[in-house]
Amino acid sequence: MNDTADFLVELGTEELPPKALATLERAFAEGVATRLAATGLVGGPQRSFATPRRLAIHVADLPLRLAPQEIEKRGPPTRIAFDADGKPTRAALAFAEGLNVAVDDLERIATDKGEWLVWRGQEPGRDAVDLLPDIVAAALAELPVPKRMRWGSSDIEFVRPAHWLVMLLGDKVIPAHILGITAGNATRGHRFHAPAPITLPSPAAYEQCLAEQGHVIADFGRRRARVTELAEAAAAAIGGHAVIEPAVLDEVTALVEWPMPVCGQFDARFLTLPEEVLIATLQEHQRYFPVRDSAGKLLPNFIAISNLDSTDPDKVREGNERVVTPRLSDAGFFWAQDRKATLDSRRAALADVVFEKSLGSLADKSARVGVLAAQLADALGTDQKIVSRAAELAKTDLLTEMVGEFPQLQGRIGRYYAELDGEDAAVAEAIEEHYFPVHAGGRLPSGEAGRILAIADRLDTLAGIFAAGKRPSGNKDPFGLRRAALGVLRILIEERLDIDITDFLGRALAAQPIRHSGKSAPNAEQVESLYAFLMDRARAWCLDGQAPGLAAGAVTAEIFESVRVRCPASPLDLHQRLVAVCEFMQLEAADSLAAANKRIANILRAADAMPDGTIDEALFENAQERALYDAINAVGAPHETDLASRDYARALTRLAGLAGPVDAFFDAVLVMAEDERLRRNRLSMLDGIRRLFLAIADISCIPTR
Repeated sequence: MNDTADFLVELGTEELPPKALATLERAFAEGVATRLAATGLVGGPQRSFATPRRLAIHVADLPLRLAPQEIEKRGPPTRIAFDADGKPTRAALAFAEGLNVAVDDLERIATDKGEWLVWRGQEPGRDAVDLLPDIVAAALAELPVPKRMRWGSSDIEFVRPAHWLVMLLGDKVIPAHILGITAGNATRGHRFHAPAPITLPSPAAYEQCLAEQGHVIADFGRRRARVTELAEAAAAAIGGHAVIEPAVLDEVTALVEWPMPVCGQFDARFLTLPEEVLIATLQEHQRYFPVRDSAGKLLPNFIAISNLDSTDPDKVREGNERVVTPRLSDAGFFWAQDRKATLDSRRAALADVVFEKSLGSLADKSARVGVLAAQLADALGTDQKIVSRAAELAKTDLLTEMVGEFPQLQGRIGRYYAELDGEDAAVAEAIEEHYFPVHAGGRLPSGEAGRILAIADRLDTLAGIFAAGKRPSGNKDPFGLRRAALGVLRILIEERLDIDITDFLGRALAAQPIRHSGKSAPNAEQVESLYAFLMDRARAWCLDGQAPGLAAGAVTAEIFESVRVRCPASPLDLHQRLVAVCEFMQLEAADSLAAANKRIANILRAADAMPDGTIDEALFENAQERALYDAINAVGAPHETDLASRDYARALTRLAGLAGPVDAFFDAVLVMAEDERLRRNRLSMLDGIRRLFLAIADISCIPTR
């Protein structure tokens, strides 16, 4: 008799939210896998499935029964479990009662921490059919569903009404009642092509039965590949190639169970609209794939993916064309209406749009950003006039009909309108690029004005929201401050812009309409709080291997801390130091010097008084003192030159030459000599070494290998 069998669970529902389907599938699979492992039901490979109407999991070779397990539970110490007369106390009695045994059934175990009461026994094995219903129910209950719904007259809640449940272990139905449904062995196919129940002979037959009898491709990945294949083939048939964005592809895949391509067209007059508008209309509103020709130009065609193998495909095509035409007509109308007013004429209306109730309107924000951007431009040697004009117009496209309809095109639409208004090309570019990067890893502004405006806009948002007391907490970040902080860091570091970020954080805070404790200017604590927030983002960015020149794993938490404690005012300087420290830690002498720095730091910390830095050569008692002193002096002048040019890598490489003299010094010299003059002289020498390293990083933070 086999002691394993395949397991299948499928929950059938009404149409699940397409944008959440992949997440729901992944969470369900992880939830079941985690609980199976915790229970001890470890089987073979696990596969998950997801379509608009189902979530399913197949596990191969799942044990039918858990073997009995030897268990041991430790109770109270015997000194507490028994009184002076050897009678059991309440502690012993409660422990025994909790196990449903007598105190006499308990054993004693001696450890290095004393003697304890212990119970040893055997937990009987349990059948998988008894465990699986609770495992599935718990995994479903913990799915990341932001809003659950009820159906019928019951109090049962789920993301969508549930209609059928399959739970099979081998060819046997598992007795279960979940979400108000009794489990069976019948699934359902495509709503129209195969509405009748389909009896499953076994879990292994699930995918094939649905495909052959149900017109359903259950595997999300295979269905996604099929959608791609069909869209590309349909586009090729009309001499083009499909524009397939991953997010749109995922959503289309989540909307269909049996994908069929539909090639439609629209009036070529709409090609006079910006292509971003056409693409947004087709992708965001209709979930269609646009089509480009071999030269990359948009064609007046689209590929839709139907969930129906129609007997009259022309009717399906006509229906899709009939739907898309009004959408494109609306976009054309918005474009024409917007062109009746310039961006400059919209500036006054920014005063009527609230940015944040305690921080004023978009007009107030634009004014603050303009001032800060001009100051940044001055610090970086960029044309203030271009930056200031871009700041005046940067938010005006938010008031246009086109951006109201297509929010994702903010900035891009502003660039188009600025160009049509006759604004300077650099101004138009900056209006679009001040939103860059749009997401983590997204492209950065390419123009100087765009970079400066992007930094100023983000610094104003960070300062304002922090001043309003609404900094992110936990996973909540409604104002996108973490993304804003990372954007600032990426622009400054990747574009090699060198500014004192603490200075500009202070300026951004000072410009906010909110004042704390009656002060008219930000205090050091506010600036430090914002700086620390930026450093937290820098830390995560660097540790994840996203920063340029720093591969994943190169920067450890300790390496980052060694630089952070020096509080570099410039993020670019921070990055340069990190790169240098990572290179230094690959040197043979790095471990020795890191350990020496830690030892020096401890010695100096324990000293009764800090040395004054004066070193008297006449007090040297041995050659090792002289050798270290000469080595320090040899490093001094070139070290200062390297620091001035921020050639931290060369500076640290040169300092690596101190490893031998430092080790020899510690082997031969008693630092904490009884003679106060000798002691202070030697402490001064160690302090000199410490300062050489601290000018770059505190490598005593880094553990040695």
